[in-house]
Amino acid sequence: MAKFTILGMGGFGLSLAVMLNNFGHDVTVWSAFEQEVDDIKRDGENKQKLPGVKISDEIILTNDINSVSGAEIVIFGIPTGKVREVAQKAAPHISPETVIVNTGKGLEEPSLKRMSEVLEEEIPNNPIVVLSGPSHAEEVALGIPTTVVAASKDHKYADYIQSVMSNNTFRIYINSDVVGCELGGSLKNIIALCAGICDGMSLGDNTKAALMTRGITEIARLGVALGGRSETFAGLTGIGDLIVTCTSMHSRNRRAGILIGQGTTPEDAVKHVGTVEGYICTKAAYELARKVGVDMPITEQCYNVLFNGLSAKSALTNLMGRPKRHEAETVWVDKA
Repeated sequence: MAKFTILGMGGFGLSLAVMLNNFGHDVTVWSAFEQEVDDIKRDGENKQKLPGVKISDEIILTNDINSVSGAEIVIFGIPTGKVREVAQKAAPHISPETVIVNTGKGLEEPSLKRMSEVLEEEIPNNPIVVLSGPSHAEEVALGIPTTVVAASKDHKYADYIQSVMSNNTFRIYINSDVVGCELGGSLKNIIALCAGICDGMSLGDNTKAALMTRGITEIARLGVALGGRSETFAGLTGIGDLIVTCTSMHSRNRRAGILIGQGTTPEDAVKHVGTVEGYICTKAAYELARKVGVDMPITEQCYNVLFNGLSAKSALTNLMGRPKRHEAETVWVDKA
């Protein structure tokens, strides 16, 4: 059994804590917010982010960042916009042999960096593993069978996480394509927002199927341009994560999109739902695509809806009216 410290008391961090505790691991969970710790200790659950899931008294809840000291594995379950800040706080207390695992799915603004890149900068002497895939917190916590991917530049650390964290409800595959795994998990949030917009507009199954299929195409297009492998986007961290996020009401991205499709402003939709990683990721992906010369028409239209006041109806018209193309495009990066 291993000693874990999980940074972040959001839904996914707590779901991993519950799952790991159920299988005999030593688990501590840290939050920056004293009130959050007090509320969970009082209620026995996080009523806002993981309602109905009981947090065992065996799980240590703390505001002390020094709780990372001595942990064999430190898991970052932090919203992407706060990963660097928390990493800076934790770094002086992290033991040299500790393996760092990131579960966040997004890109940092304004650097446009993946979360593993952020962690490598702030905790440079520790191995980094990315854990990603179709894994709603609510289902992980309830022991519903889930499969994810552990990716690392050094496969022995992905192997280690696979061996320690896998159990009969949580199956981990390994992958050496860190770039592809991270980008698939991050960029699918954009398409999930758009899927929600389609639902809010009362569009049909045909529309959502087209959106998801063409969405994974442009995700892979950017991912390959940035160094990922095309086959990764056909796996759990690509199409797998895309399917679950576009179709489930557990998805905050989809729920925010539904509100936007019904006429709520993007800003109000995000305020209502809470953390919506796809909102910030849309801006970062749009900027990345322009930087490397990759065509991402869905992302571009989503960007204009979220940040330039374009109506969802006009965005749909723009997408349907694009110049005719062959489906099997062979030139992915426009170098002109």
